[in-house]
Amino acid sequence: MAQQKNMNPERCPMPVQDPMIRRRNFDEVALGYTYEMALEEARRCLNCPTKPCTTACPVAINIPAFIERIVNEDIEGAYQIISASSSLPAVCGRVCPQERQCESKCVRGKKGESVGIGRLERFVADYHREHSAQPPVLPTQNGHKVAIIGSGPSGLTAAGDLAKDGYQVTVFEALHLAGGVLVYGIPEFRLPKQIVQKEIDNLKAIGVDIQTNMVIGKILTIDELFDMGYEAIYIGSGAGLPRFMNIPGESLKGVYSANEYLTRINLMKAYQKGSKTPIKHSKKVAVVGGGNVAMDAARSAMRMGADEVSIVYRRGMEELPARKEEVEHAMEEGIIFRTLTNPVEVLGDEKGEVCGMKCVEMELGEPDASGRRSPVVKPGTEFIMDIDTMIMAIGTSPNPLIRKTTPGLETNKRGCIVTDGDNGLTSREGVYAGGDAVTGAATVILAMGAGKAAAKAIDEYIKSKDAADA
Repeated sequence: MAQQKNMNPERCPMPVQDPMIRRRNFDEVALGYTYEMALEEARRCLNCPTKPCTTACPVAINIPAFIERIVNEDIEGAYQIISASSSLPAVCGRVCPQERQCESKCVRGKKGESVGIGRLERFVADYHREHSAQPPVLPTQNGHKVAIIGSGPSGLTAAGDLAKDGYQVTVFEALHLAGGVLVYGIPEFRLPKQIVQKEIDNLKAIGVDIQTNMVIGKILTIDELFDMGYEAIYIGSGAGLPRFMNIPGESLKGVYSANEYLTRINLMKAYQKGSKTPIKHSKKVAVVGGGNVAMDAARSAMRMGADEVSIVYRRGMEELPARKEEVEHAMEEGIIFRTLTNPVEVLGDEKGEVCGMKCVEMELGEPDASGRRSPVVKPGTEFIMDIDTMIMAIGTSPNPLIRKTTPGLETNKRGCIVTDGDNGLTSREGVYAGGDAVTGAATVILAMGAGKAAAKAIDEYIKSKDAADA
């Protein structure tokens, strides 16, 4: 019997913590759908035969099919459909910018709100984790070895897809915990680390070997990995080198990169009572930048006890690149948005500590190369912000270690690895790359898409070598 469609133009709201409570804790903000909420939202899907949402998904999840399984109350079946395309469904359901991808193409969005695809993906992944006792199926080994550099979303995706194809996969991670940006960058209140660990455990269960404290380019080089019998290598090492504005005062105590600030909190647990991780417990914080990382840093600073936290961004609210949901959550939590403002100097006291920030007001001029209107300084608008901490969240670039220790590996002027098309092939035979190491800082799901494409290309490459040797 066909299920009756839910033609409500509005999606089922996501339960969340009260803003005035959550702004002082690191518990997850979004609480997730109940079973009944998930069924209600799933029935809003029209199951379009053309699947525009799937076309817009970087990892090509069969979205109408998994939602139909929810409608039929086959949650495990829905999970199997998602996991056939995505190695990290519980992660994607939380941090993927669905509103710019799958949900942006949803037909329901033309006359109302799109189906809450991300919320349903999260529900399915969480339900599976909490209810399924089914052991993973170990793939049949094909006798080939592949090395993955970096255990972020791109590397984990490539590792998962290759392991399912029977490859002996080893992931080399520079830090002491696997997960990359998922563990050091994205805060606990957006992505609980136990969720990430469970996804990693799932990969280990199908044979993926993860070696931590392995800095490739220092402990081992790309060439040494080939000498160890790896037939192909995927570089998914991310973009962890922070950028600064190069303005006076950036070396003062109390100036952080968002990368360092979030790593101390997320990976090194500075938010926990009794933590020995050095971090400043600030009173007035300015976070420079307007992306998701800036929102994460600002909201983390508020949870660390700051009295006042400001986002300082040189363009307007409409130009903020951060997810709409993250901006709304930040505003609800009391974060101040000082848009059309740009720092020109960090001020210090006699102890060499931050005591203020000199800024100028901006106005939007002509569009720049990306199509956004370029900000220009309004003359005579200089003013001082009273702060004791400044956090730079204006972007990152790849660490130069791998490119400096890998002869013949082509990179561009930004230090990103150059690849041939969408398959991730670099200028070195058998070496593939993807994610932030290629694009610069981008989204989790785009990194996953790159890992998936490269895994397919690596499989074809090794099979072609086998055929040539036969």
